[in-house]
Amino acid sequence: MIKILIVEDHALVREAVAQTLSRLQEGVVCVEAKGADDALAKLEGSSDWDLAVIDLMLPDMNGFSLLAVLAKRFPDVPAIVVSAMDDEASVRRAIKGGASGFVSKSSSGEEMLQAVRVVLAGGVHTPETTDRAPGRRSGAPVSERFGLTAAQTRVLELLAQGKTNREIADLLGLSEGTVKVHMSAIFRALGVSNRAQALVVISRHGTRL
Repeated sequence: MIKILIVEDHALVREAVAQTLSRLQEGVVCVEAKGADDALAKLEGSSDWDLAVIDLMLPDMNGFSLLAVLAKRFPDVPAIVVSAMDDEASVRRAIKGGASGFVSKSSSGEEMLQAVRVVLAGGVHTPETTDRAPGRRSGAPVSERFGLTAAQTRVLELLAQGKTNREIADLLGLSEGTVKVHMSAIFRALGVSNRAQALVVISRHGTRL
């Protein structure tokens, strides 16, 4: 069973999102919340949540503030923002604020399902427009631009593929502690504090590492 909390103040939108998510697989349970307070009460009521889907425009608390609360109080529950505010600045702010995914309300249901699959698998999903903006794929590789060593670049390549620290350690023949040291150095070089933000930087500067 996959249990998903949908936080959206418009009933018709909540129902549409729930109908879309029900196509993910058998056994999907969608619980609807009409605002941030309602969502937090439901999250506190049980501990078996797999995902939160959040709108940015809520009546009692904006989605960015709700993301910050979730990151502190429910760090094990990943969040996907679904919003009409799909400009690049909003996408970056949402990811930086703790979201693991962002889906524009103008997107198809299939894109939302793909975003959910990516996030549930431990990855990060951002709109195609974020990855394909003009000029992002030109210029020096990310590793050169941020002065990464060869070892750090290999770790970053695997991070970009969605590998966990343990998987990276196994693939490179390193200890998990060494991978964590490389991760910390990569985050400092990129000016970020977590994996999701690092993926946004990679996306912004192109796929060349």
